[in-house]
Amino acid sequence: MATEQTFIAIKPDGVQRGLVGPIIQRFEQRGFKLAAIKLVTPGKAHLEQHYADLKDKPFFAGLVEYMNSGPIVAMVWEGLDAVKTGRVLLGATNPLASAPGTIRGDYSLAVGRNVCHGSDSVENAKKEIALWFKEGEVVSWNSHSAPWLYE
Repeated sequence: MATEQTFIAIKPDGVQRGLVGPIIQRFEQRGFKLAAIKLVTPGKAHLEQHYADLKDKPFFAGLVEYMNSGPIVAMVWEGLDAVKTGRVLLGATNPLASAPGTIRGDYSLAVGRNVCHGSDSVENAKKEIALWFKEGEVVSWNSHSAPWLYE
């Protein structure tokens, strides 16, 4: 069985609103395995590196300032097609376009307060995981539930 990892971050609005538990629960209930988690305030330089692909956008400075405004829960989730399925669980970037039942569809209204970040490709997931977690912080382990999740 080929699994992959994805980077999911609960943004400051999600942390401040007490949504950490419900968001983690959604990934666990779907069958994904938590491989790393930490509560961080990464700083401006780290966030500028994370969002480097958006540096020419007019909203870049505000995004970095907002993401630096409070703690972030950084996580690595593992499972079959984790990047694509993780994005489906989160919902559309614009919460108003997110279906009910998705994290953004249930918990947010505005793009600038859309609760979570999720990797958009396997390649970006690898880069983001390496940026947010040091070697040895991502744990490899076998879940006793795997036979009940995978054929």
